Amino acid sequence: MDFELNEDQQAFANMATAFARTELEPHAAEWDQQHFFPVEVIRKAGEMGFAALYAPEASGGLGLSRLDASIIFERLSMGCTSTTAYLTIHNMVTWMVTSFAQPSVLQAYGEALVSAQKLGSYCLTEPNAGSDAASLKTTAKQDGDHYLLNGSKVFISGAGSTDVLVVMARTGGPGARGISAIVVDAHSEGISYGRAEDKMGWNSQPTRMVSFDNVKVPLSNLLSTEGEGFVLAMKGLDGGRINIASCSIGTAQQALNQARNYMQERQQFGKKIGDFQGLQFRLADMATELLAARQLVRLAASKLDRQDPDATTYCAMAKRFATDVGFRVCDDALQIFGGYGYIKEYPLERYVRDTRVHRILEGTNEIMRVIIGRRLLADTDTEF
Repeated sequence: MDFELNEDQQAFANMATAFARTELEPHAAEWDQQHFFPVEVIRKAGEMGFAALYAPEASGGLGLSRLDASIIFERLSMGCTSTTAYLTIHNMVTWMVTSFAQPSVLQAYGEALVSAQKLGSYCLTEPNAGSDAASLKTTAKQDGDHYLLNGSKVFISGAGSTDVLVVMARTGGPGARGISAIVVDAHSEGISYGRAEDKMGWNSQPTRMVSFDNVKVPLSNLLSTEGEGFVLAMKGLDGGRINIASCSIGTAQQALNQARNYMQERQQFGKKIGDFQGLQFRLADMATELLAARQLVRLAASKLDRQDPDATTYCAMAKRFATDVGFRVCDDALQIFGGYGYIKEYPLERYVRDTRVHRILEGTNEIMRVIIGRRLLADTDTEF
């Protein structure tokens, strides 16, 4: 088993690192403080292919593997966690439209999503259907050659500032099999957006409630077939868990790098704090756990790429472990900075705020444990 990046992966990693350093990192603190959504920078990312990493090449995407995408998202998040996290969501929307849309919808939205000239939001979560997504209440009822969409979604990244919504709605009976995925023009009559949520982190992207009141959507905007929405959502979530885990790793790596540099500069009691064995031990543990998390994420991504039957379990393991470790490494880095880590002149407090939500979204880490536990109990002969 080769753990080294191949030549193409290294080239993509270097390209993402350069973009993070020049386009994201210098502005991340300002975007965070001003709650500014950097649309033009996201479009620059689209020009480099970062808005359609694993979208099919036939539709203009790069057609990369989920492992390749994970490496790129990790490097981008070293520049700005929040903006990179939005890019992962846009990539999921782009992948779903370019992979499952009918030709007319692909023609209307595909190229614009691939280039990030149009931005996308993914609408699954509802006020009373968070972890229990299969119980969602938003409906899409057929009315002639249209659906009439009614209901509401919450915690939708980019909502109110994006152009295309992929909406999970109930077209059939109760349960997962009654859910379909529909592409919706975000500016359609009958759509309203709530106030931008005042969040702990992820401030460079707006988060709003989206409400649908008899929104007319052509039947042709259905992705795949009726009743396949939940299947598509779960496929999207497997990749989404890898993506958000990658953002945790990249942010934590940046925090670790800065803590290491600070330990070589800061002096107390007449010597560099890096000379204190207690802090050396802490740094060693941070680096070791972060490396373990990175390898687990890449293993899960490779399982997903190979369509391994246990890919969902591996993705849940990777998401649970990497987001917990990533947050802990950021918190430990802040501790090494002491009081300076707590003030906004330094980025450590932002790293902590931005990575905290990763343990909640794309399925809470408690739900990840449910997925893992059920799989282990379903087949006692299985070894991971």
